[in-house]
Amino acid sequence: MKMLALVAALSAALLAPPALAQAKEQFFPVLVYRTGAYGPNGGPWANGYLDYLKLTNANGGINGVKITYEECEFGYATDRGVECYERLKGKGATVFQPLSTGVTFALTEKAPVDKIPLITAGYGRSESQDGGVFTWNFPLIGSYWMAADVLVQHIAKQAGGFDKLKGKKFVLVYHDSPYGKEPIPMLTERSKMHGFDLNLIPVAHPGVEQKSAWLQIRQQRPDYVLLWGWGVMNTAALKEAQATGFPRDKMYGVWWAGAEPDVKDVGEGAKGYHALTMQHGVHPDAKVVKDILAKVHDKGQGTGPKDEVGQVLYMRGLISAMLAVEGVKRAQERFGKGKVMTGELTRWGLENLALDQKKLDALGFAGVMRPVSTSCQDHMGSAWARVHTWDGKKWVFSSDWLQADEAILKPMVKQAADKYAAEKKLTRRTPAECQS
Repeated sequence: MKMLALVAALSAALLAPPALAQAKEQFFPVLVYRTGAYGPNGGPWANGYLDYLKLTNANGGINGVKITYEECEFGYATDRGVECYERLKGKGATVFQPLSTGVTFALTEKAPVDKIPLITAGYGRSESQDGGVFTWNFPLIGSYWMAADVLVQHIAKQAGGFDKLKGKKFVLVYHDSPYGKEPIPMLTERSKMHGFDLNLIPVAHPGVEQKSAWLQIRQQRPDYVLLWGWGVMNTAALKEAQATGFPRDKMYGVWWAGAEPDVKDVGEGAKGYHALTMQHGVHPDAKVVKDILAKVHDKGQGTGPKDEVGQVLYMRGLISAMLAVEGVKRAQERFGKGKVMTGELTRWGLENLALDQKKLDALGFAGVMRPVSTSCQDHMGSAWARVHTWDGKKWVFSSDWLQADEAILKPMVKQAADKYAAEKKLTRRTPAECQS
């Protein structure tokens, strides 16, 4: 009997390593809002995000490490978003993507304590591009200052040069929240440089009621309206523009005001409306989209409706997930392939992203986005965007690639980051600390 027990014990010991190896999991908390006023826009993003994680698992995980995830619904309410963070952070969280500038502001001081990176792709604090001060924030491939700069550049190009903007009237219709206020510093800077008038019209959450805003626009008769809205606010703005006769081809939205939910209920009434893209637009033919359809949806594992795969907000969620996965993959290159990466190790990966076009093409993103190259000091990694226009039925690219003017952007980022560091009594990271 003793011999049998010994054999059983040895067998168990021999079996243990493979069993443990199978248990290796990289945990991704997923903050979502599928309900409430912003649910129609938050849902497709979340579906794209989760589908990419599922595709990664279908392809063998991150060098063999399986991805696990858990959704937490917060209805775009900042306090509930922070609650989701607190609930999920202790489960081995790799990275958080709040999909809310308000939640990002609230978590910016928590992330360094918990050592969990925040990816805020195309939103959050614009000055967090400065990794020397904002050591855990990653506004990858886009910030609101970058967006505002590119929009002014595009409008100037359409007008025939920056000199043609002198004396023009711009109105910013914005969501009255940290998100909506973000572009104001850059637009103010550009207005001083080029001599255009900038008027600001805030719209209260959720943005359904805009009668007074558009009465002001009718009275002011601006040359251009910039729309910094989200959810139902965007549709309401386009309907009001139609009702008041403001030309939609003189309206330009940020990338959170340029997706299918914003225009589908307006249809032909929104024809000519332009919006910035966060590099990508609608991509039904992208290889990554075809892979998701084949390996996820066709297997009955799709997160949302099949017909939204490849649409604007779906693509944005998908890209956000890809950036997180590639951060882990990059960290594994330094700290061990096939190993689970902590939030701290993942931060190194996100600070050393080297997604050249060859890598992006291999991942299935040919024609979707440009290279992303981050550093300890630059947490954005790319300052390029495009413009697309609603033709009454679909979004169509209507500009070449445009790059933010870093001669304007970088000094603004550094000044604001230095101010934040002084207020919070933070010391900039040294080059030596960057390498550790």
